[in-house]
Amino acid sequence: QTYDSKSYESVLHGVYPVEEDIVREMSRHPETTFYAMVSGESMKDAGLQNGDIVVIDKSLEPKNGDIIIAAVDGEFTIKEFRMDAANHCAWLIPHNDRYQPIRVTQEDNFSVWGVVTHTIHKFR
Repeated sequence: QTYDSKSYESVLHGVYPVEEDIVREMSRHPETTFYAMVSGESMKDAGLQNGDIVVIDKSLEPKNGDIIIAAVDGEFTIKEFRMDAANHCAWLIPHNDRYQPIRVTQEDNFSVWGVVTHTIHKFR
């Protein structure tokens, strides 16, 4: 089998030597960056698997389409954030057909804990 050196180089773009601090690369705001392990399958179709590690930046304001960590009625969840100004609510959208979106209004005990900026997925 032959290998195209151009495709090989593109795969290696961004590979860090062992002494490089990958944590620094993934933390634009180290003082507000945290890590958490994904539990559950509600975001599996977005590529977030049970056991993955997510990098969370608490200093970022969520935008439509961001994956966020939110607290809803005292429970943490990871979902896609969608603001619905016309209906005065926000939606937390799962990426798994087995789960329903969560509608959040001012009456709910809701807070955005942070925006997911990276994931770390273990292959073996």
